[in-house]
Amino acid sequence: MTTDELEKLLVEQSVDRLHRLARGRIHRHFRLGKRRLVDALLRQASVNRAGLESDLQALLQEGTQSATPAGPRHRSVPPVRHAGRSGQAESAEPAEPAADLSAFLDGIGVPPPRPFIPDPWQEEALSHLATTDVIVSVPTGSGKTYVAIEAARRAIEAERTVIYTSPLKALSNTKFTEFTRIFGADRVGILTGDRRDNPQAPLLIMTTEILRNLLYDAAGGEIDVRLDTLGLVIMDESQYIADPERGVVWEETIIFCPTQARLLLLSASIGNPQEVAAWLTSIRPTPCHLVRHHRRSVPLRAGYLHPNGKLTPLFRSAGIPHGSGTPLHPETKRLFAQYEDETLRPRSH
Repeated sequence: MTTDELEKLLVEQSVDRLHRLARGRIHRHFRLGKRRLVDALLRQASVNRAGLESDLQALLQEGTQSATPAGPRHRSVPPVRHAGRSGQAESAEPAEPAADLSAFLDGIGVPPPRPFIPDPWQEEALSHLATTDVIVSVPTGSGKTYVAIEAARRAIEAERTVIYTSPLKALSNTKFTEFTRIFGADRVGILTGDRRDNPQAPLLIMTTEILRNLLYDAAGGEIDVRLDTLGLVIMDESQYIADPERGVVWEETIIFCPTQARLLLLSASIGNPQEVAAWLTSIRPTPCHLVRHHRRSVPLRAGYLHPNGKLTPLFRSAGIPHGSGTPLHPETKRLFAQYEDETLRPRSH
């Protein structure tokens, strides 16, 4: 069989049959569409062409036998269960029915108003900030901003300057608007590479590079802001300390930060917060307290939106399950197949 003949034969097969052929040969084959599956199988043929052709012929023979009616309807051998797009056999899928669209969308929207009650970890972070530096490592949407706002409010009431840093000018501008609404325009200023408003305000928003430069200038005797009254430095998105190019800015900012100021590091994705807390404790005069938890306040859901506008859950469950080999939603698999058939269909001339 020539390579052209093999490619033509592969193109004629269904996607499910190609996935069965790719099992054990191509890593994560269930993520590939039909054209990419065919290309990957052709590349694999250069390694073991005889084995691929043999397995393909066996699949073709199996399909021919299943299409030919023979004898009585009952069979002593159970029929072959075709693999789904997740790479698992259909028989391995849960017996309970898959979640419908209403279950997937349930709870999405604006929740009813209710009194705000701080979580215990938020109270813990604020209480420790009175005497120690603090790292807050919690999932997105948990309420890190509340800790920053309340800590800034307490520092301003104690007549201390607060600096809030972020890695991006766009985020700094967003926080400037947000904090101006909360604290008032006279109490909030911003310093970025192209913006300088109200630099003598008790709460200053800036990028981390700007603060690092200010601390450099202060070490050389040039005081641009009131660092002698600095009481709190909030470093948002502090996982940037691990960035290969910009991480040194976060390290230098922490090292040069005045000793009388408390450090509050916020992040949802620090991989080793214990090590960062231990490092801060080793270089700063006060210890660093770590506040960490993994429970998401806002659960994640995954859906599939077909180009025709139809939305379905991506998985059989409404939420995102844990573990490998999770079966996809039956309607999602059907829409996947429909999309592949539409996009891979030969064009008419």
